[in-house]
Amino acid sequence: MSTLDPDRELMEILDRVAAQDEAALKALYDRTSSKLYGLALRIVRDRDAAEDVLQEAFVSIWRGAANYRASLSPPLAWMGLIVRSRALDALRKRTADRAGVTEELDEMLAETLEGDSPNPMDVSEASQQAFALHQCLTRLEARQREVVSLAYLRDQSHGELAEQLKLPLGTVKTWIRRGLDQLRNCMARYA
Repeated sequence: MSTLDPDRELMEILDRVAAQDEAALKALYDRTSSKLYGLALRIVRDRDAAEDVLQEAFVSIWRGAANYRASLSPPLAWMGLIVRSRALDALRKRTADRAGVTEELDEMLAETLEGDSPNPMDVSEASQQAFALHQCLTRLEARQREVVSLAYLRDQSHGELAEQLKLPLGTVKTWIRRGLDQLRNCMARYA
């Protein structure tokens, strides 16, 4: 693997982890554990707790690697958010006084995961928007969801869709228009 694109390498390793490749999990751990441990340690401020957080995070990564979407976030940011979540859970269990911690954690996360990748908070917001979009798409009828998805994810024209799905052009246009209206209304509730 090339060292010129570490994100691409991590994506490939995550694909292998998603296929339950234990060697890939070890490789992923070897490549990222020091940064992720550092993040956990900065949040929980206890070595033993940070080790527990890191272990829980890698269990979550093992189980959730198939859900990782490179289009939503870089791999290290995605893993960093998992570690952050586990660390915050550990803090909640350990102490009730968390005043001011969130801002401090966000600064630490930004310092830990610096680079050309998007800001982890932006990634988190994008992930939340992606989750909201997914929830809204599931509320569409199956055929309507298919037409909207093909139109926007594969950038197909109305005519191409009508031909591919063997539907009248007017039906395709109506389904897309109504689907987008439903998505717009649904997404407004998440905003």
